[in-house]
Amino acid sequence: MFLSTFEKQLDSKRRIVVPQEFRAAVSGPFDGIFCFPSIEADCLEAGGKALFDRYQAVIEEMPFGDPTRTALETVVLGGMARLTFDTAGRITLPDHLCDMFGLADSVAVVGMGERFQIWSREAFQAHRAQQRDLAREGLAALRAQQRAAKFGGAS
Repeated sequence: MFLSTFEKQLDSKRRIVVPQEFRAAVSGPFDGIFCFPSIEADCLEAGGKALFDRYQAVIEEMPFGDPTRTALETVVLGGMARLTFDTAGRITLPDHLCDMFGLADSVAVVGMGERFQIWSREAFQAHRAQQRDLAREGLAALRAQQRAAKFGGAS
């Protein structure tokens, strides 16, 4: 699993050291990660072969020619870069992916279970604050639903 958040520096060649914990989580026959523009946020999404396989399975569930399937194929498969680790545990992010999300200097590498995201540090700070509010509201709503179910609709 990919856990925690790390602040990292991109060097002049757009290389980033992937945290050791993340490298260990994707170890296998392919020594690297799959990386593509996130569908849900303005960042890069990355992970190992298991993440690639999961997206591939979702895509294959849809009939050929379905507009959603085509969109996923375009964004995920068409936007994917297969990045290998160098001897220092770094990956080199493609210029076009860095340019899409303003990844230039300091980045946040955010563990999200079976995947991780790479954000510009400033964009992630704003996103994290928004997600904290959403999590707080969502948890409060869930608890209210649970109480209502337990006590027969009384709040």
